[in-house]
Amino acid sequence: MPFYERGDVRIHYEVAGSGFPLLLIPGGGLNATIGFFTGSSPFNAMEEFKSEYRCITMDLRNANGGESSGPIEADRPWDSFADDQLGLMDHLGIDTFMVMGFCIGGPFIWNLLRRAPDRVVAAVLAQPSGSRPEMRELFYNNNMAGWGPEICARRPDVTMAMVEPFLNKMYRDNPDFVFTVTRDFVSKCQTPILVLPDDVPAHPYAVAMETVRLAPKSEVSLYPWKEPGEMIPVVVRQVRSFLRAHR
Repeated sequence: MPFYERGDVRIHYEVAGSGFPLLLIPGGGLNATIGFFTGSSPFNAMEEFKSEYRCITMDLRNANGGESSGPIEADRPWDSFADDQLGLMDHLGIDTFMVMGFCIGGPFIWNLLRRAPDRVVAAVLAQPSGSRPEMRELFYNNNMAGWGPEICARRPDVTMAMVEPFLNKMYRDNPDFVFTVTRDFVSKCQTPILVLPDDVPAHPYAVAMETVRLAPKSEVSLYPWKEPGEMIPVVVRQVRSFLRAHR
């Protein structure tokens, strides 16, 4: 698999299929890797859509278990990931594209829509992460335990003294809603979005549905859609129809 390099950043990515570009952002929080699609994903989006689209995916920068690496940018955590995503599209010669993201892909997509509204023509947010009022510390605590110590163990240049302000800025600086944008931004966003809601601690149903109510060009899938398993093909068909309508 190829790598995209920009300064100290090295991103491991994969491309499959041909057609209109579709960026696929794996789930798994800060440990999101390409392996998500053949592991814990409800369905393998690369396999499902590569027959119609040029599917691009990547290991998240500094994900444990992945091959992407780069600096810990404590002053701009969300934007550092957007730099990688938009930079990879530039590297591949892609101007406009669609995006589908799972889990942490939700906040990433909203940040892409803020950063590059003219480049993203449609977006699918599957099991999007969001901030529960009763669990504001969830993501900070999970990553202080499940991401920080491991990256410090394998990267001598990274310490918990660097991890803590990174996570603090990422999840405590604006610990509300979808982390990367405001409700006002969502209410004015003219990009078509399709939301596939979930309801586990990190993927609150209420937050997902609030984005559906606020966004002027939103659609929402059936819910629940992951269980029973026979509902997954129904939602995949809905995603396929949505993408075809906007490519």
